[in-house]
Amino acid sequence: MKVHDLKPAPGSTRRRKRVGRGIAGKGGKTAGRGTKGQGARDTIPVGFEGGQLPLHMRVPKLKGFKNPFRVEYQALNLDVLDQSGLDEVTPETLHAKGLTHKGALVKVLGRGELTRALHVKAHAFSRTAEAAITTAGGTVEVLPLPWGDRRPPAKGNHLTNR
Repeated sequence: MKVHDLKPAPGSTRRRKRVGRGIAGKGGKTAGRGTKGQGARDTIPVGFEGGQLPLHMRVPKLKGFKNPFRVEYQALNLDVLDQSGLDEVTPETLHAKGLTHKGALVKVLGRGELTRALHVKAHAFSRTAEAAITTAGGTVEVLPLPWGDRRPPAKGNHLTNR
């Protein structure tokens, strides 16, 4: 059996009802549209709600919002730092090694182990990474963000200054 051999079961399909072909048969004169009114006349656009603001314009276009104060870090794990061969780890030395993008904010995460003492300067550290670096005999230095703190002042702060 091939696709061109397929047919619907006998009696399952019916011919389309042809309306508006004179008053002799069913579906003459008003052709099932009733009398007068918008529905009896030409076409109505899909989604038209009679002048009311349509649903597609009432619902919001996008979901959620974009946080203007989000800080994006480039994550680096301890095993990567251990294999890098660097003794002094800074964002500049990491970029020179090809481990980060230029000007990226670096966050050190705690996957892997350190086998030697490192002096690490980064913009953020996870607790496990900070603990692992200090237990290996290294030091941790948190660099300030290049733009400072961009968050607005906390609400209700003006009440505490009285």
